[in-house]
Amino acid sequence: MTSADILIVDDQDDIRLLIGGVLGDEGYVTREAPNAQTALAMIAEKQPDAVILDIWLENSEMDGIELLKKLTKSHADLPVIMISGHGNIETAVTSIQLGAYDFIEKPFKTDRLLVLTGRAVEAGHLRRENRELKMKTTGGKAADLQGSSQHMSQLRQTIERVAPTNSRVFLTGEPGTGKDVAARMIHRLSKRADKNYVTLNCAIMAPDRIEQELFGTGTQKGIFDRAHGGTLFLDEVADMPGETQAKIVRVLQDQYFSRIGSSERIEIDIRVIASSNQDLSALIAQGKFRQDLYYRLNVVPLEMPALRARLEDIPVLARHFMQEAALAANMAPRHFADDAMALMQSYDWPGNVRQLRNVIEWLLIMTVEGTVSADMLPPDLKKQAVEMIRGKDGVELMSKPLREAREIFEREYLLSQVNRFGGNISRTALFIGMERSALHRKLKLLGIQGDKDAEDVNDEEPDQRVTTEGQAL
Repeated sequence: MTSADILIVDDQDDIRLLIGGVLGDEGYVTREAPNAQTALAMIAEKQPDAVILDIWLENSEMDGIELLKKLTKSHADLPVIMISGHGNIETAVTSIQLGAYDFIEKPFKTDRLLVLTGRAVEAGHLRRENRELKMKTTGGKAADLQGSSQHMSQLRQTIERVAPTNSRVFLTGEPGTGKDVAARMIHRLSKRADKNYVTLNCAIMAPDRIEQELFGTGTQKGIFDRAHGGTLFLDEVADMPGETQAKIVRVLQDQYFSRIGSSERIEIDIRVIASSNQDLSALIAQGKFRQDLYYRLNVVPLEMPALRARLEDIPVLARHFMQEAALAANMAPRHFADDAMALMQSYDWPGNVRQLRNVIEWLLIMTVEGTVSADMLPPDLKKQAVEMIRGKDGVELMSKPLREAREIFEREYLLSQVNRFGGNISRTALFIGMERSALHRKLKLLGIQGDKDAEDVNDEEPDQRVTTEGQAL
């Protein structure tokens, strides 16, 4: 017996009733849809374990083949069994080539229906498990510093160069920028990838527990033991007590340590990656962080960019987080309308990538439709849109003469769009429907200056950016 959820899509009531009865007798939970639009709505509400889909759908916006194409693109892990009373070998082969799990001709045999349904459900579960396992074993490789922005391209290149070495790396950046993701990526690309990757979050560890966690006590092994041969990630190292900092310096220098309460020397081979969102130079000046430890950790410094500095990366990040969250919740992923994506790209994201991930998970839970529009976004993002309409510094456009209000709105709108596309004028012009030369003239007219000559040389490079003050970076 099984409780797997099967969606039956057929325009004939008696066929849906027949299939539902056969599967129900075997313990399956079945849902029924007479057309493609109803099927998509039901899948958006809850992704089934498998779909049984008729090729010919009357009174439907799409036939079965069109719906199959859509499902294989948006729900790659969802197995689809095609059925038809007018089937032939060519139709069956076409269905399989388009991604269907299998094909059944009407009238079908009960045994074959049950066998194929069971196999399809199992195949869907294996696909999801394999994807989850791959994400775990690669440290979330799919999310590793995704994006085509110049910031991320340069960061990935640096990581790829430094990862195979044993050099210590120091990651800085605001909270939520993905320092832990970068650390895992360095380990995964290193020669120690088959060894342990161990994390110590100094910010949440009680000061009197850090040394026990690091060194161990008596016969009990600590983090240094577990990380031997692999990588140790000291997250938020600025919160480490001063006494512990001194001991870490000695371990890094001597490559051995002793457990608390023991004089036995234990040699170690560990690569250390550290991170902090604080200004260590200021902490060193205040005597709160050891300068010698800083220099030992900061062999290769890497700064993680804030999300607001790479707004052009939001679409790929948002879609990835949606797929990831939908997979974990066994729900159908939501899609993003252009207005929703534009608004997300105009927001400043004080919580950075971590905040974006949380928003995407919220959208998956709180929305029931297949497409997320701007009005479905959380209140703080929608507030940003209102402020944009009002103009910079809260200027109320309704109180202004038409010409002045239009100029204020155009300036704020164009600044938002230019920033959204990472300063690339050609991409901005294409999106808003203007000629590139016309956009250049409009930017100059509104007091937004850019280096036109530099962009003419290599317009596809995102080096040409415009700030909110209207100056080229």
